[in-house]
Amino acid sequence: MGTGALCEEYIEGRELTVGVLGNKRVEISPVWELFMDDLPAGVANIATSRVKWDPEYQRKIGLRTGPAEDLDAATVERIRRTARRIHRAVGLSGYSRIDMRMDSDGQVWILEANPNPDLCFGEDFAESFERLGYGYPELLQKILNLGLRYEAPWMG
Repeated sequence: MGTGALCEEYIEGRELTVGVLGNKRVEISPVWELFMDDLPAGVANIATSRVKWDPEYQRKIGLRTGPAEDLDAATVERIRRTARRIHRAVGLSGYSRIDMRMDSDGQVWILEANPNPDLCFGEDFAESFERLGYGYPELLQKILNLGLRYEAPWMG
């Protein structure tokens, strides 16, 4: 075709996100999950633009997010460790969100390393770090401080 192409395979499973906060030393948020409680049978649970931005559709499918449910401690630690490694491997700093899907066998697949997740009050990133004791103003201040202290790697 003469152009670049991206091929993806749909993986049935749970949509998970993990926030990462830090430069050299990082903090990892609790594992967060996207739930679509009233999604019609046969419809894939993919966070499409309609799922993300259409409030009426969100109500219809029972969209909500919150702490991942029913994950054992070993799985949580594996997911958090993976998020830390991805954040570092792609050279992210300050803050990021790692989006994952976990299939029915417990295999975790990386969907995206998001270097600029939504920081709005009440959104997943802020809510997940609230569980670690960061109030919203403190979280924003932490991100600003990380930016001010960031030192780009020397390229020489």
